[in-house]
Amino acid sequence: MNALCLAALLTVSASAVVAQAPAPAEAPARLTVRRGGLPNVLAKLNAGKPVRIAYFGGSITAAAGWRVKTLEWFRKRWPAAKVEEVNATIGGTGSDLAAYRCGQDVLSHKPDLVFVEFAVNDGGAPPEQIVRTMEGIVRQTWRAGPTTDICFVYTFVGGFEAPLQRGVCPPSASADERVAERYGIPAINVALRIAEMQRDDKLVVAPEFDAAGAPQPDPKGRVVFSHDRVHPLDAGHAIYAEIVQGALEEWSAGAKPKPHALGKPMNADNWEDATLAPVQASMVSPGWKHLGAEDGLVRAFGGNMPGIWEARAPGETLTFRFMGTGAGVYDLMGPDAGRVVVTVDGKESGPISRFDVFCTYHRLANFPAAGGLAPGEHTVTVRIDAVEPDRSAVVNAERAKPGFDANRYKGTVIRAGGLLLRGRLLP
Repeated sequence: MNALCLAALLTVSASAVVAQAPAPAEAPARLTVRRGGLPNVLAKLNAGKPVRIAYFGGSITAAAGWRVKTLEWFRKRWPAAKVEEVNATIGGTGSDLAAYRCGQDVLSHKPDLVFVEFAVNDGGAPPEQIVRTMEGIVRQTWRAGPTTDICFVYTFVGGFEAPLQRGVCPPSASADERVAERYGIPAINVALRIAEMQRDDKLVVAPEFDAAGAPQPDPKGRVVFSHDRVHPLDAGHAIYAEIVQGALEEWSAGAKPKPHALGKPMNADNWEDATLAPVQASMVSPGWKHLGAEDGLVRAFGGNMPGIWEARAPGETLTFRFMGTGAGVYDLMGPDAGRVVVTVDGKESGPISRFDVFCTYHRLANFPAAGGLAPGEHTVTVRIDAVEPDRSAVVNAERAKPGFDANRYKGTVIRAGGLLLRGRLLP
């Protein structure tokens, strides 16, 4: 549910950070915390001015659920204001990848409000890492637009109920709260309401299933939150939306616009310097092809990537130089994806497989190219390996399914859609 392999290698060793740092404090679980509020967007809404609202998160926010419901509510609550949406969601991704794509996917649209929802997908990340990535998102946002308001939203996954019912946030949300406290960012903990309803026997996180795998109605008539303990059904999304709407209604009174001040960072190694750069023709060997707008993969994923380059033959290379401390490649994994070997400043490592047990289809992904480097200039080369990944587990599971095509699961294809940099690209 997160991109920890990338984050671990693009920062100082996560294990070293955890070993040196004391156990993080658990933040108190509160349904809503106003802090500095949302003065700028609410003032514009109250004045009937146009606003742009960005939803920045994973699959919970990507679904046509609380995002859509709250957007409709904004439009009904402030009919004189023209409310536009920026849907900056990608399922299965956390605040690490988000820090890199913040500029392209969010800030380029000049939003007035950014809802940030990554507590679930950050669930397995070290808290100190979450603090750095979330602080990076905040600092990027306010550096680009000091009057852009930010609101953290903490959603629910099975397992979060234990700390929430003790009155504290799970580790990921506790880390977010540290950033929120430092920067005066309001937070809405919709997960707390789910845990409270479960405790009071008014809600079940998931239903019982019959022998055929079909979900069954709850015998007590309780609200069924989800089928998989994480992605809400409509009733769960309605609970989320109601809480968000209530908070904004309460905060809207007396909203007076003011710029947000960044001040000194909490962490010198926060991810304010995270950027997403395009792959350029000068970086690739002759066997790479820039996919055009008519390509099916571009139609499916081109909106998320600066451009998609494809190479099929072993030995083809992608080489780039950057000034900074870490780099990765934003790519597509899929049935025909191969392996890569990475060389950083002359030192080779790998191979890294771009195929896994979920590769019955193509999806957005990323892999580390260089991390934990001393600040300075570095050269990275990514080379396609001649050895294909082991696909036997997936092929054996798929073989009996209708329409199975063994040729889909062959190849050494690499598709690169951008460079993830802690620093800046060099010519």
